[in-house]
Amino acid sequence: MKSLLLSSLMLLTGLASAEPFASADANAGKALVAKSCVSCHAESFGGDGSSIYTREFRKVKTSKGLVAQVRNCNTMIGLKWFEDEELNAAKYLNQTYYKFTE
Repeated sequence: MKSLLLSSLMLLTGLASAEPFASADANAGKALVAKSCVSCHAESFGGDGSSIYTREFRKVKTSKGLVAQVRNCNTMIGLKWFEDEELNAAKYLNQTYYKFTE
């Protein structure tokens, strides 16, 4: 019984520190961001638009906030991405700019 409890705790600890978008596809997300996000961000923030992710007072502060922001952009500009596409974009953005671990 003790070993079962210890194994369960180890599993939960591993899940808690896991990459937040583990099942998403960052390469697919990169393509989606390049196609649908870069031009708008470049228009609003100049350059290649990536400063929206690295600015001092950025809105996104957590992995959940990142998904919410991707979902908000998806809705506001009518991309009609499915949830898995939103998660793909979030994974790419997280790996490239944010580096959230949970």
